[in-house]
Amino acid sequence: MSKHDKTKAPKPIDRDSLPYRPCVGIMLLNDRGEVFVARRTGSEADWQMPQGGIDDGEDARSAAFRELEEEIGTAKAEFLALSATPHRYDLPDDLLGRVWKGRWRGQEQTWMAARFTGTEADIRLDTDHPEFDAWKWIDAEELPGLIVAFKRHVYEAVLAEFRPLIARLKG
Repeated sequence: MSKHDKTKAPKPIDRDSLPYRPCVGIMLLNDRGEVFVARRTGSEADWQMPQGGIDDGEDARSAAFRELEEEIGTAKAEFLALSATPHRYDLPDDLLGRVWKGRWRGQEQTWMAARFTGTEADIRLDTDHPEFDAWKWIDAEELPGLIVAFKRHVYEAVLAEFRPLIARLKG
């Protein structure tokens, strides 16, 4: 770069200096043991379970019910379990510094399993800040194949941990 060039090269991001975003994920199950997934707005292929940040002073369980209300318009669910340990994922290099205003390297997620107690009419994606444009119930074993690659190991671990709960619901 010449001394006359006023543009600066972007500063490289030090991944190791960034923290993980505290987050909660929700495996919402129906009475048949199927899992709720929703498609991210503007995407044809990005399906996921509801998730979101944990606010300061908020516990994971409260955050999970708040996120259900914010993302799918209802928190009609019965708490079943929290994951024994948090699960982490790192953003891929092409997203690092571009999402979440560059504040986080990825997410550290506590997962909650819950049984949906409402009706399908209770599920509303037309929330104040819509994140999803479609939803469906799927067999839990389909989960890892639906999620983006960099989150897949988290979905596999959550599925393994909550598989006994799913089996109980299936009867």
